[in-house]
Amino acid sequence: MSRTLIVATDGQAVMRTHDDGKNWYRINIGQDLEYDDRVRCLLVDPANPEAVFAGAEKGLFYSEDRGVHWRRIDCALNGYAVWKLMASENDAKVIYAGTGAPSRAIFFRSRDGGQTWERTPLEMPELCAGVNRPRMLALAVDPGDANDVWAGVEEGGLHRSRDGGDTWQRIDTSWSEFGGNSDLHDILILKQDDGSKVHLALTVIALYRSTDDGKTWTRQPAKESWGLRYSRLLMRKPGSNRDIAVGIGDGTPGTTAAILTSADAGLTWSQAEFDRPSNSCMWAFGANLADPDFMLAASKFGYLYRSTNGGKSWAKEWREFNEITDLAWVPGVPEDLGLPHVTN
Repeated sequence: MSRTLIVATDGQAVMRTHDDGKNWYRINIGQDLEYDDRVRCLLVDPANPEAVFAGAEKGLFYSEDRGVHWRRIDCALNGYAVWKLMASENDAKVIYAGTGAPSRAIFFRSRDGGQTWERTPLEMPELCAGVNRPRMLALAVDPGDANDVWAGVEEGGLHRSRDGGDTWQRIDTSWSEFGGNSDLHDILILKQDDGSKVHLALTVIALYRSTDDGKTWTRQPAKESWGLRYSRLLMRKPGSNRDIAVGIGDGTPGTTAAILTSADAGLTWSQAEFDRPSNSCMWAFGANLADPDFMLAASKFGYLYRSTNGGKSWAKEWREFNEITDLAWVPGVPEDLGLPHVTN
């Protein structure tokens, strides 16, 4: 299968390859998205497998040709740093966005496939104790209900809305028995074959797991469970409700990292193999239902890895980047490369 791999960076916007990593291209000048922009997140459009959203330092951008050309989506997200985008699995028109530092951390929603956006009441204070200005890093949508949405804030806790963002309930206040931690990094919702659901919420130091719709939680401390203290992100293998991965490190940015996989929705874990050790914490994952076993992972300081066996082992790419913020890949390659800047 031919693929386009897209790497979001802090300082070189997005970079891409259309030939399996042999050549990498920066976006050309003269576009709405600056070629040296800070891009925080990526989302493949659920309604168009060739199109990608990019959340950047000052708004939302869209490419219809696998990352070659980008236009601004002129909307309520203008001027906001967009840290996370998440689409509903059962309604492609419903997409959510979380913003944050250096702008205010606010939850936004779209009900027309990302073309128009509205602000919701979930808004964080301008400043917080842990990271100065909070950022909404984690979003998850129930696979069967586009209105059941979860948001996690660094730092600001775990929040849930059952009406698409109109009203909210804070969840992590029930974690006081574990010492509590309001620094949320990621969320997954896994619908099981019997109709039950597993909710996973990842904080900076632990994984919280619920099997009763978030009423009660068990806790797996990162250091004791995985060997490293800084837990950063989760990934679900596309199409699976039990196969997941977690990316961790020894701090931020850190000097080493690991990826662990679980085949039982987060109960037990196995450490994946790297052909070359990471240089910093794991910071991004990328996967696509078009080939669930082909996955991307990246460290914060620019190491890019690929897996062809569903995350069990990882091989480092030759190309290294500046700070990587997110990853995505889409099937196929564009007909027009747009006279790109070649970087190698």
